[in-house]
Amino acid sequence: MTVRPDAEPAGEDRGGSDARMIERSRDEPELFAALFDRHADAVHRYTARRLGAEVAEDLTAETFTTAFQQRHRYDLARDDARPWLLGIATNLISRHRRAEARRFRALARLPEPVQDEEPVADRAVARAGAAGVRRELAAALSGLSARHRDVILLVAWGGLDYEQAAQALGVPIGTVRSRLNRARSRLREALGGTDPTAFREVEAHA
Repeated sequence: MTVRPDAEPAGEDRGGSDARMIERSRDEPELFAALFDRHADAVHRYTARRLGAEVAEDLTAETFTTAFQQRHRYDLARDDARPWLLGIATNLISRHRRAEARRFRALARLPEPVQDEEPVADRAVARAGAAGVRRELAAALSGLSARHRDVILLVAWGGLDYEQAAQALGVPIGTVRSRLNRARSRLREALGGTDPTAFREVEAHA
């Protein structure tokens, strides 16, 4: 990643909670760079998994630009800013719904690797920008509605718990539970009974 705020906060300013850092950045904007240092990699991984490396860099930069502009509205009672940042990223991803669906459909059409041809298959998957995302999983994800895909990927790929996912999406936790249950049911059906939560550990290298 090359995107990063120009300001470099002093060493003592890097400590404390995210909320404290955001609060201080309201009067000392250069301190916001510490939030980037803490969470840019997580935001980039999440956006790259969903849309590929080609746009992840720009989306990460846009996420932090939006967060900086909205820092005065941040709820300082929430020490961890990761759900807020991933919520912003998810909103930005919503502008690319068709591209995301096309991406998963394209991955679903990739040939399964066989032993003698594994290096070739690996290169094909890498070019598509999601090594490790299985063909069946990509097809199943492409069949989910946007709201169900958002919630399950925030949990599975964003690493959020139910409460954090609710914060990210701005919905009640009961809504998150309902959407997750429905999404998991549909994924389990599409994956032939495989536990859909297993893809939490699947890495997507763009």
